[in-house]
Amino acid sequence: MTRAIIIGAPRSGSGKTSVTIGILRALARRGLKVRGAKSGPDYIDPGFHTAATGLSGVNLDSWAMSPALLNALAGNATEDADFIFLESAMGLFDGIPAAPGRSGSAADLARLYGLPVLLVLDVSGQSTTAAAVAKGFSTYDPDVRMAGVVLNRLGSERHRRLCGEAIEAIGLPVVGAILRDPSLNLPERHLGLVQAGEYENLMAHLDRLADMVEKSLDLDAIMALAAPFTPAPGDFSDALPPPGHRIALAQDAAFTFLYPHVAAHWRKAGAEIVPFSPLADQGPAQDCDVCWLPGGYPELHAGRLASAANFRTGMAKFAETRPIHGECGGFMVLGEALEDAEGETHKMLGLLGHSTSFAKRKMNLGYRQAKLHADCPLGAEGTLIRGHEFHYAQMTATGNDEPLADLADGQGNPLGASGYQRGNVSGTFFHAIARGA
Repeated sequence: MTRAIIIGAPRSGSGKTSVTIGILRALARRGLKVRGAKSGPDYIDPGFHTAATGLSGVNLDSWAMSPALLNALAGNATEDADFIFLESAMGLFDGIPAAPGRSGSAADLARLYGLPVLLVLDVSGQSTTAAAVAKGFSTYDPDVRMAGVVLNRLGSERHRRLCGEAIEAIGLPVVGAILRDPSLNLPERHLGLVQAGEYENLMAHLDRLADMVEKSLDLDAIMALAAPFTPAPGDFSDALPPPGHRIALAQDAAFTFLYPHVAAHWRKAGAEIVPFSPLADQGPAQDCDVCWLPGGYPELHAGRLASAANFRTGMAKFAETRPIHGECGGFMVLGEALEDAEGETHKMLGLLGHSTSFAKRKMNLGYRQAKLHADCPLGAEGTLIRGHEFHYAQMTATGNDEPLADLADGQGNPLGASGYQRGNVSGTFFHAIARGA
């Protein structure tokens, strides 16, 4: 039987990801079948989970996914794993207010599946006060059980003793104590960690994290804290259906943000994904029946994309007869122009009329609900899609294309029209996760 535990913290930046990756890699090196999961809409961390374990990571999102889809994905995750370590996004209880059971928080998953929580506390700048924080977590919600604590960013053995003894005095076991070590930090950029596929000597760094975990955590005690993970039966009726039988998928350093569960479901439903690299000046295979440009970092590669003549020609030819859809970074590339962080403007595909800029950054972040105005690769007219938005780019010109969807935030508050559609081409900043339910 698969066992699982949630790795949570009071906030982002507490060290959850390093602890999770280190545990996953250490247990995989022991020969155990371990899988990483991530609550909420994070498309970067699952790549590190996959690299650390050899088993694909998965997102489990209680807001964006219907209960049936959530259970189906959770059930699939247990099929070939001895242990699942489910990393919380943000703070453990953070999510959409006033949405019981569907807030998007990792606490939802703890309640739904009866999973215990391993609490990672960044104790830098405090000592016995850490016990007050742990006490608050242990009593805040009686349906969310704290099973143990990992102390992170300790300054000394005395620091460990002060924090650890105070926490254990309130009845919580301390199963790990990690000294401050900046060399273990993973590099970041504006949307989070530098992606696993871009990281030089990735496995060496993952092994250093595993070495740290072996030295600093009681892995046997942590495995003993994990609980049986037995999701109720589910189904994939609310999964995003494949937009075609053969899907040309842009895939390189500029186009990387496609959720693992989306691609996995497309393949399971019988679709063939045919990757191509715009940065290598490749266009989509012309025998495909749909083209998908996912999100990523086109603002870091705008010059190369602008000069990729074969990519430009191939996309224009494809758009004459078959649908193309772009999400976030893909949407930016479908427009007329993209201004990079240095203020230089680069000509994009011009298949839609908008222009975007990264020179003056403004964060756009949050869950989104989109009701489609017309048929497109996301679904039929009137379909409700759940997902999220996370970007720093701003629109500098809107063009004259038809709006793609009406957008609302995670609580249903209207945000107006979003995205554009022209002929066979559609795009939006919005990342689709599942059909609304």
